[in-house]
Amino acid sequence: MVFQCQRDSYQKEFETTVVSCKPSKQEFVHDGKKKKVDCYEVTFEDTILFPEGGGQPDDRGTVNGIPVLRIIRRGGEAIHYLESSLEAGSKVTQKVDWQRRHDHMQQHSAQHLISAISEDEFGYATSSWYLGDTVSYIVFNTSTFTAEKVSALEDTINFKLRSAIPVTVMEYDAADPKLKESHTRGLPEDLVGPVRVVTMDGIDSNMCCGTHVQNLADIQAIKLLYTEKGKANKMLLYFVAGNRVLRYLGECVTRERELNTVLRTCPSDHVNRIEKLQKDLKSSLKSLRDAFKDLAVCEGQKFLSQNPRPKVYFHHRRDGDMDYLAVIINEINDESVLKILTAGEDKGPGTLVVHGPQDLVAQVGPKLCEILEGRGGGKTRFTGKVNRLGKREEAEKYVLSVLNYEVES
Repeated sequence: MVFQCQRDSYQKEFETTVVSCKPSKQEFVHDGKKKKVDCYEVTFEDTILFPEGGGQPDDRGTVNGIPVLRIIRRGGEAIHYLESSLEAGSKVTQKVDWQRRHDHMQQHSAQHLISAISEDEFGYATSSWYLGDTVSYIVFNTSTFTAEKVSALEDTINFKLRSAIPVTVMEYDAADPKLKESHTRGLPEDLVGPVRVVTMDGIDSNMCCGTHVQNLADIQAIKLLYTEKGKANKMLLYFVAGNRVLRYLGECVTRERELNTVLRTCPSDHVNRIEKLQKDLKSSLKSLRDAFKDLAVCEGQKFLSQNPRPKVYFHHRRDGDMDYLAVIINEINDESVLKILTAGEDKGPGTLVVHGPQDLVAQVGPKLCEILEGRGGGKTRFTGKVNRLGKREEAEKYVLSVLNYEVES
């Protein structure tokens, strides 16, 4: 079935009739997390709200002011998921989120144009594409896509935009032999009704169910961003089109000005300044590691200088790490001493190492992890990741109670 949103992609409001409405429970992604939501599954006689398909996400909008959460295609029907119910047989007004719709039209038509010119100029066929929230990409059946070709392609496609070439949509019966003249990656198995062919005059004819601009001039501009190697000898070409070009440029300018302030230099010197900072940081980190190693050696020697030498050694360092703790253990080099070492935030997460007599390590290691709320393992050297280093005093009391019990025994 061809919906009103496909017949007139520019229509923003539409009156139709509710065919069915029933309760439903659907899983939606909100703030990056999946959550099941009680909603209503609604069908209409027709719709200006596009159901996802052809690589294009679904529309958003309202029906009688009720937010539409999602729209999918099921055979010849568009299934709308709404926050509230509607009465079957009632007349309703659908309104599309025009900003989202127009953005999808620009990106989708841009993809058709980029794919057509790439195949015509370089023989690179398109295998798939992805319309993202900020950046989209096309997957080409080629193992190379040089910077020179990307630049030439960008010049050509933007020239086509300036030429204001019309984009037309025709409907054909699925058995019509004219469809053989059009590009396609295959029709859906559950296709119902006529097949739509999107034609850019003199450039391409492609079977597609998506919404498109009526003229390439409405895309405004296309910026090819970069390429990336894909799977199985394929190349991904990332792009932005239409209003996204201005937003992308605006974000780049904002970041550039922020970097000017942070790096205290002009944009042309950003890379050199960052490379110098990275080199300085690498040198500083090496010096810091050497200093921590010397400090760990001193801590170990400080323990060894005690007379008599304690049978248990507790040590914590907020800015230490596993390497730091390992140097202390190696410096003491005495497995008869039970060593309880921790590193990390004084009251937060960090690292635990228990080293010494195997029977004691096996006994106290898991219990210490329990007290400090973490997990770990090991025999002679028990290591773990813990979350409550603020409970170190309780952990030390437990270890001392175990050792006193052993002495009394």
